[in-house]
Amino acid sequence: MPTLTRRGFVAAAMAGWAVADGALAADAPVPNSAGTERPRHPAPALACDSHFHIIDARFPPPDTPKPPGMTFDDYRLLQARLGTTRAVPVQPKNHGTDPACLLDALARFGGNGRGIAVLRPDVADAELKRLDAGYVRGLRFSVWNPNDTVAPIATIEPLAKRIADLGWHVQLHMSGDQIRENAALLNRLPCPIVFDHMGRLDPAKGPDDPAFTTIAGLVDKGKAWVKLAGAYLNTKAGPPGYPDATRTAQAFVRLAPERLVWGSDWPHVTEKHKPDDAVLFDLLSEWAGSEAVRDKILVDNPAKLYGFA
Repeated sequence: MPTLTRRGFVAAAMAGWAVADGALAADAPVPNSAGTERPRHPAPALACDSHFHIIDARFPPPDTPKPPGMTFDDYRLLQARLGTTRAVPVQPKNHGTDPACLLDALARFGGNGRGIAVLRPDVADAELKRLDAGYVRGLRFSVWNPNDTVAPIATIEPLAKRIADLGWHVQLHMSGDQIRENAALLNRLPCPIVFDHMGRLDPAKGPDDPAFTTIAGLVDKGKAWVKLAGAYLNTKAGPPGYPDATRTAQAFVRLAPERLVWGSDWPHVTEKHKPDDAVLFDLLSEWAGSEAVRDKILVDNPAKLYGFA
C-alpha cells in the first residue's frame, strides 16, 4: 500500500478501511469504477459522499435486475479509495419501494450513514417512524425518465406533507424543463428540496437554462440544496474535464456554496463505460475554487443537511 500522510491516515481510519475479511487496500480495484489511483486531493476527515446507490440481489423485489458489483462491500472499496467517511445511500429503482437493502446498509454504516428512501403516499405512520429510527432522512423522486419512474410527480406533494414533521426532505431527479414546469409545486412544498445532479440543466445552456433561476430562487429562500454530482449527466463535451458541467457547477458555487453537497453517483448505473471516481472527486476541487469551500461541501454542509453529529 502506498505511504499515507498523517492526514490521509486519519481520514482512512475514520472511513473504516477494515471489513470482516480483512483490511482494504486504498489502491484495490473497485467494481463499476475505472482506474485504481487515489485522488490527487486527499479527502478531509469526515468527508461525505452524499449520493450513491447500493444494489444487492439478496434484497427484494425479486423481479427486478440486480447487476453485480454494486453491494455494500463493493462500495466500501470505493470509500477506501476516496478516503470518505460519511455516506448517504440513495435507494435505487432496482429495489422499488422496499427499503430493506437501504436499511441494511445504514445499519452497517452506523452513525456515519444517512439514507434516502423511495415510498408511496399510503405508507403507514409506523413505517415512517421505523425508517426515521433507521437513519432515513429523505425521499427520492426520480422522474427524469417517466418510463421507469417508481414515485411519479403526482406523489411528491402528498409525501412531502407526510414527512415534513420528521424533518426530512424531498430529493428530486428532474430535468431542467421539469423543474421549470413544476416551479409552483416546488415553491409550496412544506419541506426542504434537494436537487439531484445539478438540476440536469441543458448542458448547452448551463446556468443560462431558465431552470437555474428556478433553483436559485428556492435556494435564496432557504428551501433548497443542490447535489454536485453526475458530471457525465450534465455534459456534451465529456471527460476528463467536463467543461460544460464544470461551468454549471461553478455557477452553483458562486450562488450558494453553503447549500451544496457532493456525491460520487457510484455505481454509475447510467454509464456503459464507467468513469474514474478519483477524477470525479478531484473535479470538486476545481469546481469549489478553494480548499475551504471544497471542505465545506464535503463536511460542513452534509453534516447540516443530513444531521450528522
